[in-house]
Amino acid sequence: MGQSLREIAQQLKDANKKVQLIYAFNGTGKTRLSREFKELIAPKGVETAEEDEFRVKVLYYNAFTEDLFYWDNDLEADSDRKLIVQPNSFTDWVLREQGQEPNIAANFQHYTSDKLTPLFNEDFSEVRFSFERGNDENPENVKISKGEESCFIWSVFYSFLEQIISVLNVIEVEERETDQFNDLKYVFIDDPVSSLDDNHLIELAVNIAGLIKSSQSNLEFIITTHNPLFYNVLFNEFNNADSRYGYKVKHSKKRRLEKLDDGTFLLEDSKDSPFSYHLFLLSELEKAIQPSGVIQKYHFNFLRNILEKTSTFLGYTNWEELLPQESRSAYYSRILNLSSHSKHHGEESSIIEENDKRVLRYLVSDVIIPTYHFRSSINNNETE
Repeated sequence: MGQSLREIAQQLKDANKKVQLIYAFNGTGKTRLSREFKELIAPKGVETAEEDEFRVKVLYYNAFTEDLFYWDNDLEADSDRKLIVQPNSFTDWVLREQGQEPNIAANFQHYTSDKLTPLFNEDFSEVRFSFERGNDENPENVKISKGEESCFIWSVFYSFLEQIISVLNVIEVEERETDQFNDLKYVFIDDPVSSLDDNHLIELAVNIAGLIKSSQSNLEFIITTHNPLFYNVLFNEFNNADSRYGYKVKHSKKRRLEKLDDGTFLLEDSKDSPFSYHLFLLSELEKAIQPSGVIQKYHFNFLRNILEKTSTFLGYTNWEELLPQESRSAYYSRILNLSSHSKHHGEESSIIEENDKRVLRYLVSDVIIPTYHFRSSINNNETE
């Protein structure tokens, strides 16, 4: 039976686990769930819960965190491009009060380039980026890519999280270097940097898991993601005990969040091993192409993902080679156009044309499953 996001948030709160790992498709409601969780822990309108106190009860990273940073492209002179830091309690706390600038730069360069340097201005309201050349020339300010920008914002959050855990690991409260974190109970992380290449994404997942395991306080962590690789790496990491910190497998819970047709949500426990993502996507496609199913634009993302993984496994250079030779380029172009990676939920859930539905049904049921011998989740007579 489905639940509201507020009920799901309450379920997460009641779980009393050191870490809860949740997989959900994009557009399911992960960001809204993080907001519901925050409102549950520190509700607006409560006299003692001013904005500055939210941070000491629940700290979260989601799309709203990224919105605290935006670009000034210097359209007139086209030379002084800079990232503006929106002032609020979080950014003031991290940058001005805690002095995390060196750690932020180090973490950012670790996942991008040791030559790409972020430079804050004096009051930490702006950040400029340049490539260091190793000479006396003044480096030119550059506008970094969207992926690098996302990585930089994550580095701000991650550096802060490192400090929080370090401070709270001091058992005697009076011996801590600051008392600002003493009331912090929860850390909610929604889809950190998924734009990284696979190697760096794996490293990022391992680092997050190691940091969480090292936490000796009563902090609880909730991590949501739509990235299957990130989920699977974290799943494996949290399934490994660590005697150094007293971390045990029972301290974690792995789950999947699904949005039901009636607008409610279902939070289910995952199995004892990471799921085979491409098989999960294929089962979702099979449900969608049934007479009672609903085909939407994001299902072409699923199809493309399956084709990419299958072509890599079989040693093909391009997933286009898996498509029927007749009209191959037409199929390829259509999938490419419809497999949008947009973050906009409305676009992710838009209904597609009848001809595109027919193409999807044909490619799944008459090409992908029989040609590459996938087991059908609808028809159990299919062979593997």
